[in-house]
Amino acid sequence: MIQLERMSESGSQREASVGLAYGLAAFVTWGLLPLYFHALHDVPATETLAHRICWAPIVLGVMITVRRAWRHPRAVLPHLRTLVVTTLLLSTNWLVYIISINTDRVLEASLGYFITPLVNVALGVIVLREKLSRMQAIAIGLAATGVATLMIGTGTTPWIPVVLALSFGTYGLLRKRLDMPPLEALLVETMLVMPFAATWLVVLAVRGDATFAAGDPTRDALLVATGIITALPLVWFAHAARRLRLATLGALQYVAPSIGMLIAVAVFEEPFGRWQAIAFGTIWVSLAIYGTDAARRARDLR
Repeated sequence: MIQLERMSESGSQREASVGLAYGLAAFVTWGLLPLYFHALHDVPATETLAHRICWAPIVLGVMITVRRAWRHPRAVLPHLRTLVVTTLLLSTNWLVYIISINTDRVLEASLGYFITPLVNVALGVIVLREKLSRMQAIAIGLAATGVATLMIGTGTTPWIPVVLALSFGTYGLLRKRLDMPPLEALLVETMLVMPFAATWLVVLAVRGDATFAAGDPTRDALLVATGIITALPLVWFAHAARRLRLATLGALQYVAPSIGMLIAVAVFEEPFGRWQAIAFGTIWVSLAIYGTDAARRARDLR
């Protein structure tokens, strides 16, 4: 009996280690995306987005075929209205993220993904009527204070972090309630908007404004590979989600914006002055409060 328990515990630890490796692969890849898209900074954001939308379904289709996970198209019909909304939210998120990189505002994009978990909590209260604990309320209030501080101190409207957080937070809320495998859902989402993306690429080519196939094979390869960098991290994340505790997965989600912030400051040399420090510091404190409260709740449920 003791030997069986030890074997079971060893198997669980091995699964957790594999899950952690998949999780780190996904979030580190997402964190390094600013470097990838910065290599395409001379490509208009709408064209980069169109290529990402057009190439991703091909990669996703191959993955689903290999896994033999195709379902009858009629299984999608009950979810079609929700998928249309998530498609618009995801496309908006992708476009704004690419714009943030093309306009040297990666720091603001990182800020958006830092506050996304707190937006998720707020949406849960507003939409799902979930009860908000005192600590969660304090965390959300501090995050809002951090964004307001940045806006007042710099004299600009930080629309990039707000749009990124709201679009991805709402997207996550709707996808959480959607009874579909993540790969299939993303395939449908990209296919719904692919005709518009493909049409835009044709228009650019006819007008002579397309950067694709314009004599730079490296740039062309990077545009095609946007389908791979869209699909692979999602697969890794799905593997991690099945093997890791929710608390561990929640902690990992801060890896990507942390890497993005370091890239913005150290590589792209974006300004990180007093107001940015105050804003990020306030939000980190709010995240610490939120994480502590989440850990306590998870412990109480055991």
